[in-house]
Amino acid sequence: MAKQSGIKWLWLSLVVITLDLFSKYLVVERFELYESINILPIFNLTYARNYGAAFSFLADHSGWQKYLFLTLAIIISFILANVLRRNQIDQKRENMAYALIIGGAIGNAIDRAYRGYVVDFFDFYWHIYHYPVFNIADVAIVMGAGLLILETFLDKKKKSD
Repeated sequence: MAKQSGIKWLWLSLVVITLDLFSKYLVVERFELYESINILPIFNLTYARNYGAAFSFLADHSGWQKYLFLTLAIIISFILANVLRRNQIDQKRENMAYALIIGGAIGNAIDRAYRGYVVDFFDFYWHIYHYPVFNIADVAIVMGAGLLILETFLDKKKKSD
């Protein structure tokens, strides 16, 4: 019997994309640009636009970066989907990580293609220092990267035992 592919983990990518796009829709529909609602003493919901990448990297350029980031998201998602296809379904942490990264990359890519920028809204701060505003897609990408790092350490430990 043939082993099942990790491609079945793409359901998680679809969940991330759906949650990400729906949350961005709600923010755009209910907030004015830069409007902020305090939720906790260290957390606001703040509507921000990101024309760049992480931490607004390259945001101040003329617009070419939109196409660069769209292209990168498509290429990376395609590569990771192929990795999922080759992985066994029981490689749970690794497959979950790739699916989260794909979902986050596609969520932000759709936003960038449709709007020309990415909608961000999670705003954590301490006193006057604000961490860069981010969104659900960003959380998924970071979680995926974290799972890959964890998998690397656990895999090394498993091999040394």
